[in-house]
Amino acid sequence: MILIELKLILDSIGYPVAYSHFKDSPPSIPYICYRTQGTENFFADNKIYQEVVPVDIELYTEKKDLTAENKLKNTLQENGINYEMLPEVYINSEELFLNTFEVELR
Repeated sequence: MILIELKLILDSIGYPVAYSHFKDSPPSIPYICYRTQGTENFFADNKIYQEVVPVDIELYTEKKDLTAENKLKNTLQENGINYEMLPEVYINSEELFLNTFEVELR
């Protein structure tokens, strides 16, 4: 899967989606941002055998939003994308909750 395919999958959820951040003010909540985290390639015989690109998918909500979380989880699972969820964070300055899902694109 490549990054543009992931973007299309995230768009299908129905929330605003942007790579890294929204240029102007953030859209209506909930919204999703995603970004790559370098590579964690698999090497064999002194070559890159398989490129692995870690991606963080960030879900921003005003309150603990199980519906939004489940929509994202279900969409990832339905598309065969395994994920790890990081501990939820509350961002005081933004008054938003942040749930981060770590996935790998191969």
